[in-house]
Amino acid sequence: MPRIDSSPLQRVARHVFKSPKLLEEALTHKSYAIERGSRVFNERLEFLGDSVLAAVVAHYLFKRYPDEDEGKLSKLKSQLVARPSLVVWAREIRLGDYLWMSDGEEATGGRERESLLANAFEALLGALFLDGGFSVAQRFVVRLLSKKKRIIETDYKSKLQEIIQKRYKLPPAYTLKEQKGPDHNRTFVMHVFVRRRLLGAGEGRSKKEAEQAAAWEGLKKIRAHRLAPRIDPLRMAEDNAVAVPAPRRSART
Repeated sequence: MPRIDSSPLQRVARHVFKSPKLLEEALTHKSYAIERGSRVFNERLEFLGDSVLAAVVAHYLFKRYPDEDEGKLSKLKSQLVARPSLVVWAREIRLGDYLWMSDGEEATGGRERESLLANAFEALLGALFLDGGFSVAQRFVVRLLSKKKRIIETDYKSKLQEIIQKRYKLPPAYTLKEQKGPDHNRTFVMHVFVRRRLLGAGEGRSKKEAEQAAAWEGLKKIRAHRLAPRIDPLRMAEDNAVAVPAPRRSART
């Protein structure tokens, strides 16, 4: 069950749903639907929202960075549509508080589970697109993007390898643990090990994205347990930061 009414979420999105059922579907986790014998939950909207997000971010970067080449734009896009970014945005709008999920899912920390939050964010975006059109979904994402003072191009996998190689004189090993979901919406689960010790697990829409997510978890564990010099995954690669230009103001006539 959701903790609170979804009206504040609609205010944050600056869109009142013409079809409340769409919003309800976007906020419904599969566990809640199964408990009630329903086939309506947010995975289809998640699939749609993933593509909407990619289009919005690609357009945003194309307009904001006219002097950057395709390679740089692709790297920035991958960073912005990856799970860590989605989780930050989901938490910023308190998305977990609005989700419908089973009591069992909630008892095991479902409202704060990163994979669940990221998926729900994409589902919400898909619902905004269907209910209000591309412009509504676009404005919602751009408002979140505009809050970033810089967009940091971060390669968690390379950073983890640098730390592990320096400490243990060998690279971390990645293994594919699981593939789940239909072919059109496949999720990969990767584990990263150091000397047969599980350091992190991550999910993604591709093996590369799942590896980055696993490396991110490994870096957080290293910091928490002080297995290496103190690091802050959120402040990595500051030297590669790209400043976000201020929004352009239209000329007054």
